[in-house]
Amino acid sequence: MPQQKRVLIPLPSQDFDTTEVVVPWHLCREAGFQVDFATPDGKRAYTDPYLLTGVVFGQLGADQVVVQRYHQQLELDSGFLHPLAYGGIDPEAYDGLILPGGHAKGMTVYLESVTLQEKVLQFWKLGRPVGAICHGPIVLARTIDPQTGQAVVYGKKMTSLTKSLERTAYWLTAWARGRYYRTYPEYVQDEVTRHLQKREDYVKGPSFNTPFIVEDGQLLTARWPKDAALFAETFIRKVGG
Repeated sequence: MPQQKRVLIPLPSQDFDTTEVVVPWHLCREAGFQVDFATPDGKRAYTDPYLLTGVVFGQLGADQVVVQRYHQQLELDSGFLHPLAYGGIDPEAYDGLILPGGHAKGMTVYLESVTLQEKVLQFWKLGRPVGAICHGPIVLARTIDPQTGQAVVYGKKMTSLTKSLERTAYWLTAWARGRYYRTYPEYVQDEVTRHLQKREDYVKGPSFNTPFIVEDGQLLTARWPKDAALFAETFIRKVGG
């Protein structure tokens, strides 16, 4: 009997994107995978509350099906309720790694964790599938291989939350939420692009409403929640589900 595939999803303590976690988690579980989580301190994580209710006027949040799965399924999941601490991650124990996104300020602990970057580097060197969506590619851009002095994604083609998507979300909500959609002064696309071998290695993709991913060897990247299902389905195929 083949051994059950194991996937790891690191999270911040709070403010992760609901869709970018619930959809991959649900589809990986449907594929028969074991899904574990990790947080900075080994305590359960909490999603961005605005994505459960809507950012403005009940809009721009997660779909109701996703919200229901968050409350009725993910919040009852033992792996989610009892995550590892970043320092306790054993990359060799996993067949795949998913780095989800989110844009509220609670994400910065995850995006800036040196401990997580060290674990991601170890995972990357195993050659196993790594998927990153939205702000998740920032973790990869900040994961520097000391042997090369470059980010692990140097030489790869990839995408992330694009500048046009990030700017549009900010313009639509700044009157009510201020800089809620601007995690950093620098756009995600610009930071990721700085760590690639050439600017052309960053791929923006088609219109907002067309699901889009970029595959390059072990690496899989996507832009935002509307890409999450295609992202998860492709990741499962790469892992071997």
